[in-house]
Amino acid sequence: IVAYFKERVSFAAAAGIAPEQVIIDPGIGFGKTPEQNREVVRRLEELNSLGFPVLIGPSRKSFIGYTLDLPVEERLEGTAASVAVGIMKGADIVRVHDVKEMVRVARMADALKR
Repeated sequence: IVAYFKERVSFAAAAGIAPEQVIIDPGIGFGKTPEQNREVVRRLEELNSLGFPVLIGPSRKSFIGYTLDLPVEERLEGTAASVAVGIMKGADIVRVHDVKEMVRVARMADALKR
């Protein structure tokens, strides 16, 4: 994924997109198996080497349902774990559905990381 984003960042720069307009989103839940999605979260810090903010959007995704064998409406804890690990691994931005709960998770994960 890092090589892919290096190429895309170069393409964006050549197209005149300013670096401060670039955010790296590895697309959790899009075209990946559950194991591949878990691996993206586990290896998220590798994307920090690109020098751009990293965004993850694991909220209620099917890889959580697959891993925990839960329907979409019962994936809060799986989302919380994914958000916390994502932040610990270098995510700068998280996109979620359950904002109130995930703000608390994000604040705690950020406090533990720093």
